[in-house]
This record gives sequence, C-alpha cells and structure tokens, in this order.
Amino acid sequence: MTEQCPIDPQSYDFYQSLRHRLREWLNTRNGSAGRWAEYLMLAPDLFHLLCKLSIDNEVPVKERIKLGAAIAYFVSPFDLVPEALVGVIGFADDIALAAYVLNSLVNTCNPDILKRHWAGDRDVLELIQRILRSGDRMGRTGVLGKGVWKKVKRMYK
Repeated sequence: MTEQCPIDPQSYDFYQSLRHRLREWLNTRNGSAGRWAEYLMLAPDLFHLLCKLSIDNEVPVKERIKLGAAIAYFVSPFDLVPEALVGVIGFADDIALAAYVLNSLVNTCNPDILKRHWAGDRDVLELIQRILRSGDRMGRTGVLGKGVWKKVKRMYK
C-alpha cells in the first residue's frame, strides 16, 4: 500500500470540494450506474499528484511547467468540456490531460517520484496507462467525443 501524502493548504480547498462533488454524484442514479465513475473518481487524487509534483525540485523545470498548465486546466471554468455545463462528466478531459502530462513525466524522470506523491490506493503508473487506453473508448462512446479527445491529445503535444 502506498503511503498517504498530506495535502498542502493551497490545493486543499479545490481537492476537498472536488472529492465532495464527485461523492455526491456517485450517490445519484447517474453516478452509481455510470460506466466511467471509476475514472472520474480519480480526479481529486490526480489533481493532488499534479500539485505535489509541481513543487518537487527533483522534477525538471520543463515538466513542472507542464504540470502547472495541467493544474490550471483542472481549476479553469473554461475548458473543452466545462463542468459547469455538463456536470461531473466534465472532468473527463481534465483526467485525460493529467494522464498525458504524468505519462510524459514517467518517461523523463524516475517513476518513484510519482509513487512517492500519490495519495491514491492503487498503482499510479498502471492507472495512468489505463486512462490513456480508455481515452479512445471515451471518445467513441460520447463521454469526451472524438473531437474533444483529439484536442486533448493535441493540447499536450
């Protein structure tokens, strides 16, 4: 089991708010039956990981800039699938972008850095790969839409 990381005060409010919002959604008929609920529930822990990595001096500056951009995307009300308009499902694009950024970090840094900061209870490296593989299915099934998934990929590259 991965050691739990304390949440820094700057990200605490957004993290807690997001976690609360997702838990409430899971208790609804749409949430509990949603085929993407498992992925959407990763949003708070992915956000936390982005925040922790962005201030870790072992992470190269170039990667920390990408992490900062992903954090800004998470908290911005203006993104490809706005949560204010579509509800919790709007975090699907945020999760996809986070996975792309974190995958880049895995390819340029020691993966143990991610494991050290991961607050979730499953293997973070495996989850990142699962999210990336699921992105195409999310596009095909309409959760993200093919156009949105392609834009998320392009934004990162």
